[in-house]
Amino acid sequence: MIVDNGVLDAVLFIAILAPSIIFHEVAHGLVARRLGDLTAQEAGRLTLNPVKHIDPFGSVLLPAMLALAHQNVFGWAKPVPVNPSRFRRSPVRGMAVTALAGPTTNLAMVLLVARLGPFIQVGDVVYLTSPSLWARFAEGFLVVNAALAVFNMLPIPPLDGSRLLPLVLPPAGRRIYAQISQYGFLILIVLVLIIPRSLGFLGSWISWIVKAAV
Repeated sequence: MIVDNGVLDAVLFIAILAPSIIFHEVAHGLVARRLGDLTAQEAGRLTLNPVKHIDPFGSVLLPAMLALAHQNVFGWAKPVPVNPSRFRRSPVRGMAVTALAGPTTNLAMVLLVARLGPFIQVGDVVYLTSPSLWARFAEGFLVVNAALAVFNMLPIPPLDGSRLLPLVLPPAGRRIYAQISQYGFLILIVLVLIIPRSLGFLGSWISWIVKAAV
C-alpha cells in the first residue's frame, strides 16, 4: 500500500492491517483445532478480540513508523500457538494445512471486498469509482491482504510458506532446514528493511491478485 498522506494514511493502514492479521492468525488456530490441536483454544486465542492478538510493537508502532517514513511496511501479530504433536495425523502435513489457512483467509477477504468495493477494471487497470474514505479503505484492504497472502507464502521461517517445505524435504533436509530456521526472522528483516528490492517481484504477484479479484 502506498502511503502518501502522513498521519491519516498511517492510521488508515493500521486500521486495515490489524483486522487482516487477526483473521489470519485465528484461521491458523481454527484449522489446528479441526485437526485435533486445541492449544490455541486453550490459550484463548480463537477470538477476534484484538487485545489477544495485537503485538504493540509489531502490529502498531513499527508499521506506523514505516508508513510515516514512506518505507516498505512490515508488521506482525502474536502468533497463534500450534502444537503439531497433538494433530490426529501427520504433524508435517498438519502444519502445512494449518499454515495455508492464514494466506487463504487473506485471499478470501480480498475476494469479498473486491465484490463490495467501488472498483471497476478497464483493461489491466483497476480504478476507484468513488473518492470516499470507504473507497480508499477498500483499496488499501485489497492490497494489504493480497500482500499478506503473498508475503507469508515465502519459504522463510517463521512465515507460512516455510511450513510447506518439509512436505518435500527428506528427513536430513528437514533437520538442516530446522537449524537454518532460527535465523529466519533476521533474514526477513534484512530483506524487507535493508535490501527491499530483493522482494520487488512480489509486487507483480500482488497486482495480479487484485486485478483477478476485481
